[in-house]
Formats: sequence, structure tokens, C-alpha cells
Amino acid sequence: MNYKIHIIIVTYNAMKWAERCFSSLRKSSVPLSAYVVDNGSTDGTQDYINKNFPEVDFHQSPENLGFGRANNLAIEKAFRDGAEFFYLMNQDAWIFENTFSELIKLYENYENKEEIGIISPMHLDGSEKLLDFHFERYLARSVEKNRIISELFLNSERNFVEVDFVNAAHWFLPKSTIEKVGGFNPFFFHGAEDYDYVNRIRYHQKKILVSLKSIVVHDAKKLISDKPESEKTKDRHTSIRMQRETKFMNPHEDFNTSEEIKRMRNDAIKLRLKGNSAESKFHAEMLKYFKPLFGEIEKNRQIAMHNKNPFLNL
Repeated sequence: MNYKIHIIIVTYNAMKWAERCFSSLRKSSVPLSAYVVDNGSTDGTQDYINKNFPEVDFHQSPENLGFGRANNLAIEKAFRDGAEFFYLMNQDAWIFENTFSELIKLYENYENKEEIGIISPMHLDGSEKLLDFHFERYLARSVEKNRIISELFLNSERNFVEVDFVNAAHWFLPKSTIEKVGGFNPFFFHGAEDYDYVNRIRYHQKKILVSLKSIVVHDAKKLISDKPESEKTKDRHTSIRMQRETKFMNPHEDFNTSEEIKRMRNDAIKLRLKGNSAESKFHAEMLKYFKPLFGEIEKNRQIAMHNKNPFLNL
């Protein structure tokens, strides 16, 4: 059976990967439609795609919408065009000939299709010889659930495992997921959108499956361990902020504005009393950052939990 599968790619200065990425779509054994939203590239990405890949439905955003809002724009377009599956794919990624045939096989053979929230292929890194480092960590985090090491070591016949999280570099979403979970939360500009989306997947009692037979590449940045201490501290603080944002947005979590303000204020005071002025200052800045946002956070929580097609104009 031929399904209407729409590939959605958000680009921003994608010339390093454009040829590899879009050429791979032409080699798919399954027919695909591709939709691109460009967030204001300055390296010629727009002209290159339009000239060399005219089959791509290309949209130039007048502003940088960020990852989530740009994807939402494309999801809305694909939905109106009758897409049955939505494949979110990073610009630094590519597929292989049988990537989609294996994803479809898993979907068709899965007994309770309404349980499926996301199907992910296996992510190789840019060398195509190793698993992507980040992807490998996602598999390992869920090892108690998926027994992935045993599955691979014993050459199991099983063709998928379940995980708690996988990033949005390669997401295969059935239409039912879009109808129930919706699009990305526009609160997030770039970073943590996929964590928030996965929280909502789980809130709606859907699952994240990884096909062990479908292979793709994600040429992601490697972790840099020899950064200056100041940069490590900045990265850690950014991570803490994003963790709190996703925690506050998480429909599984209780959220009370006054309690959160009290907690952050107490954290800052305790650290100052312990003599840790730098961390105390950071927590005070966090409180200043979040206080004007709590109204928007609560509003978006309600949209995510109760609206049809949340965060999409359909």
C-alpha cells in the first residue's frame, strides 16, 4: 500500500549537508513528498535547493521562526495536503533506500496502532560506521525497558524496541499523533521542543518505538569535553533552565506558580547562606526570568492537555 508520506525539513545555513540530504530522498524505495521551511539562511541554501531539487516544496520564512514554529508551519501544510505520515528530519541528516519500507512494515505489523506516537529509525553518525553518540545514549537510558543490548547481542528476531525518548532528528509520525498531540509548543524557540513533545506523547499514553531494521544518518555535533570552565558553567545553566521549562510544561507534573516562585527564592537564599554567591545569583536570575512567563506556561499547558490539534492552525 502506498501511503502519503511528507518529509518536513527546517533549514538554516544547510549547504554543508544539502546535497547529501535531499539526494537521499530521491533514492527512497517508497514515494515521498518533501516540504522545506527555511529560517533565513545566508549561505545560499535557498537557491541551491530551488535549482537542484525542484520537486521540493520550498517555503522561505520572512523571519527565523525557530525549530518548532517552522516545523508547525510545514506540518499544517502537509496535513492540508492529505498526509498520512509526517516525517520530521534534520537538515544534517539523510536516509537510505529501504528506510521507509522498514518503518512502514513496523507500523503495519504493530497490533495496536493507536498506541504509536513516534517511530524512529536507528541513527548512525556521519561516518555511517557507528551509532550516533546521542542516539546511543537514548537507547541506553531505556535499557531496563527495551533490553537493547541483549536484543542485539543475541541477534534477536525482534524488529523494534520501545524507548522513553529520542530526539526529533528523524521522527515518523502517524496522522493520529498529529491529531491528538498536535505540533510543537511555540514557547520553545530552539532547544527542548522535542523533550516537551515527548512528555505530551506519554501524557496521551502513546509510545515511542525504534525500528531496529530502519537505518538513517544524523551527522550531529559531537560533545566537546575540553571547553573552558566558563563555557561549561554556561551550558549547565542553560540545561537547568530548559529542564525547568520542560518540567513546568509537562502535563504529568503538578504546576503551581506561587510554589515555584517560593522554591526558586529559597534556593537562591540557601546558596547565598552557604557562601556560593555565583550559584545564588544564577537562581535569582532564574526567578527573574520565569516570573513574567508563568502565565504563558500555564496557558500552553492547558492547550496541550485539552485542545484538539494543539499549537496547530488546522
